[in-house]
Amino acid sequence: MSIDSIKNNFKESRRVLTDFIEDDNNWENMKLAGDIMVDCLKKGGKIISCGNGGSMSDAMHFAEELSGRFREDRKGLAAVSISDPTHITCVGNDYGFDAIFSRYVQAVGKPGDVLLGISTSGNSVNVLKAAEEARRSGIKVIALTGKKGGRLKDHCDVELRIPHDNYSDRIQEMHIQIIHSFIQYIEMEYFK
Repeated sequence: MSIDSIKNNFKESRRVLTDFIEDDNNWENMKLAGDIMVDCLKKGGKIISCGNGGSMSDAMHFAEELSGRFREDRKGLAAVSISDPTHITCVGNDYGFDAIFSRYVQAVGKPGDVLLGISTSGNSVNVLKAAEEARRSGIKVIALTGKKGGRLKDHCDVELRIPHDNYSDRIQEMHIQIIHSFIQYIEMEYFK
């Protein structure tokens, strides 16, 4: 791999970031999603997050930064990712991989909670089924997607989409930026 190839990765990341920054709808949706999550927490609800592969890592990171600590010392906030391997393997074995997230939402989710579903394609069936279960259960859905939003865009209350059609890594880079911004927003608004 040449130095130019390495450099081009950073240039592409900058283009994706610039495109996101220049779309004013993203800022409205970021604030709307942040307000939904803050309202949920203030009313005693919790935020449940899910995703596959790298998106599961992002879902876990989101939850641990809220329940643990982000930038400042403060009380823990009610957030959990659907990442328990015993739950995933049990449900995967008994009901199939497509049900691993929806079954958790059905068991643990309550009206007033929020689901953060992460899918770079917007077409992860298990995330989509979790969103469908959440909406049936009175749970708001925030989706982080990529490409054209996939089917998930039609099953959420707020979508933040990275319209990048190439590899998923650029989309995931933006998703973690959005997640960190959400956490900061929640901390500032919840504790002000």
